[in-house]
Amino acid sequence: MRPRHGVDDPLALAIVRLGVDVPFEQAWALQRRVHGKRVAGELSDTVLLLEHAPVYTAGRRAAPHERPADGTPVVDVDRGGRVTWHGPGQLVAYPIVAVSDVTTYICRIEEAMIQICADFGVIVRRVSGRAGVWVSGDPALGLPDRQIGAVGIRVTRGVTMHGFALNCANDPRWFNRIVPCGIPDVGVTSLSAETGRRIVVDEVMPIAEKRLAESLGMQPFDLHEEDLLRR
Repeated sequence: MRPRHGVDDPLALAIVRLGVDVPFEQAWALQRRVHGKRVAGELSDTVLLLEHAPVYTAGRRAAPHERPADGTPVVDVDRGGRVTWHGPGQLVAYPIVAVSDVTTYICRIEEAMIQICADFGVIVRRVSGRAGVWVSGDPALGLPDRQIGAVGIRVTRGVTMHGFALNCANDPRWFNRIVPCGIPDVGVTSLSAETGRRIVVDEVMPIAEKRLAESLGMQPFDLHEEDLLRR
């Protein structure tokens, strides 16, 4: 059990696990509620961790041709970025934290994912002009770069919403209906696909908590959803 920290501790990061099959709209509403409390100084920095029920979402920069051509519903959201998918086998993290420099914050989020992947023996990198983290392709073999982790955020009144999604053991066919993150001619992969063994979200989550806190320079503590809502 990690030690608890007070709301006034500037290094405290509350870790809240929301579980699996969480409807997107439910988590989005909780984000907004927590964001308001963080802005008001009623909560410490907080990260919500979960697996969503299957859903496609579109950020503010999404183009019509990037959406599913078969009419599959898409939830339009207030984050940056384009169209993506969330669902079983994918770890989603929504840090709701105070930031002063958005570019630095995004780099820290990406660095956390780089370190998480390295802990499982998967080498990933940033790609200039593309958000998220990537497994390098091999042009000689006709293999494209493959995205393993996506980033999409919103910052309002100095506090973040939304966050990152890391593919662990999800079915890649969900991405076939869209242009993931608006980037054509690239692939999508997962920790399981890259290692050849099934790596589920429950295995990744404690490492993700540790690496995210390290990247943000914070001290994590566990907080139940019920306690979060009572604050």
